[in-house]
Amino acid sequence: MTTIADQLPLAHGAPLDNRFALAPLTNKQSHPDGTLSDDEIRWLVARAEGGFGLTMTAAAYVAPAGKAWTGQLGIHDDAMLPGLERLATELRAAGSRSAVQLHHGGLRADPAASGTGRVAPWAVEGTARALSTGEVEQAVADFVAAAVRAERAGFDGVEVHGAHGYLVGEFLDHRHNQRTDGWGGELAARARFVTEVVREIRAATGPDFQLGLRLTPERQGILLAEAKTVAADLMTSGWLDYLDMSLWDAFKTPYEEEHDGLLIEHFTELPRGETRLGVAGKVLSAADAQWCLDHGADFALIGSGAILHHDFPRRALADPAFVACAQPVTRDHLAAERVGPAFVDYLSTGWSDWVA
Repeated sequence: MTTIADQLPLAHGAPLDNRFALAPLTNKQSHPDGTLSDDEIRWLVARAEGGFGLTMTAAAYVAPAGKAWTGQLGIHDDAMLPGLERLATELRAAGSRSAVQLHHGGLRADPAASGTGRVAPWAVEGTARALSTGEVEQAVADFVAAAVRAERAGFDGVEVHGAHGYLVGEFLDHRHNQRTDGWGGELAARARFVTEVVREIRAATGPDFQLGLRLTPERQGILLAEAKTVAADLMTSGWLDYLDMSLWDAFKTPYEEEHDGLLIEHFTELPRGETRLGVAGKVLSAADAQWCLDHGADFALIGSGAILHHDFPRRALADPAFVACAQPVTRDHLAAERVGPAFVDYLSTGWSDWVA
């Protein structure tokens, strides 16, 4: 029986020390130019010190047009390297594997933050213009360049953000991506963007560099059957070290009523080769994380629990009955967990049940 304390070997590079990964959490703590702040570094290093086998940054934009919020981390330019190098060094010293999540906002980018207009696979009048074929190819190159930059900075790997209706996921949208230039229409063409990003990152980085992908399994133009096809194809490609399925709720049933069973099981039943499968969504206790493993996942990504407790893994590994504290919590509690003021403000204004 696999347990949350077991090491997790990966196809490339060193294994994770346990089955816990920090979910890539928007925290709005970076400087306006995209460079890391002391608060953001402190937040992440605390999670590494708290026992996470993998500590992942928030979504980092790979091109200026992809910036989706003020305070977002950037990895679009070599000017980001000093802060990224410092973070990678401190995460390694804390004993955790490290990854940068690579992101482009697409339709969800914020022109006020980016200083440029929105671009997407298709045009939306008054909102976004459609990428040209050459610009699609450049967007692939932007993801690859960002991955190479993360490797230069000393990170163990990157995760491509293909979930939640941002650019990579928009290409998969069956409702709207009807491009006729080979990057839209049938599923194989809609999946071409994510496939080429993953393949080209693997080709451009070293043999020990770890590569993950986050996908959404449903809604936002993603059909469950198609998500399963894409997931299976990429897990068996030999390019990925892990697939991170953002389920929103790891214990839920599928949104589409024609599919039965638990949503997690639609992915744990797929062939995966050497690719490890992680799941995220309302994993708030040691028992929750073990439940995910018992249902076929290889590791659990912790979001809310990691905000509430910087040492969630250490507590869960020490006590099978550990459950994260209830929300809301005080600002003092969050400060003690090394959640910076900008992050606390985001939690207090963007969510109704976080800050007492």
